[in-house]
Amino acid sequence: MTSDFHSPVADAVDALDDLMARVGVDGLTAALAHPVLMTVVTQHTAAVRESVDSAGHPVDPDGVDSAGRPVDLIGLVTYARSVVAAAERSGCPLPAPGEADLSCSDWLGAPWPLLRLLGVCALIEETTLPAAAAAAVGRASA
Repeated sequence: MTSDFHSPVADAVDALDDLMARVGVDGLTAALAHPVLMTVVTQHTAAVRESVDSAGHPVDPDGVDSAGRPVDLIGLVTYARSVVAAAERSGCPLPAPGEADLSCSDWLGAPWPLLRLLGVCALIEETTLPAAAAAAVGRASA
C-alpha cells in the first residue's frame, strides 16, 4: 500500500528543488561569473539567514552551513514562500524552471524578490540541508 502523504520535510525539499530550478541554477551560475553580483547575493543571503533566525523556528541539527551555523529547512521554505507570494502579488512572478537565464547585468538589475530568492538558493547551496533532507525522506543525495 502506498501513501500520498508527504511529510513537511518532503514538501520542503520539493519546494526548494523547485526554487533552485526556477532561480538558483541560473542565478548562482551568473553570480559565480560576476563578483559584483556575488556581493549582492551574499548580502541577500545574510538577510535571509537573519530573517529565518529571528523568526524563532526550531533549528534542524543536521542543517548547517559552511561555517557550521544551523539552518532550519522548514523556516527557510516558509520564508521563501512568503517572498514568492509577495513577488506574485506585485506582478513579478518567478520564471518557469530553466527560464531565468539572464545575463549577469540583467541579474544585477533583477527585482528585489528574485535577488532575495537567489539568496535563499545560495544559503541552500552552502549548507548540508540538501543531503540531510534527502536522507530524511529516503532520497538519494545528489
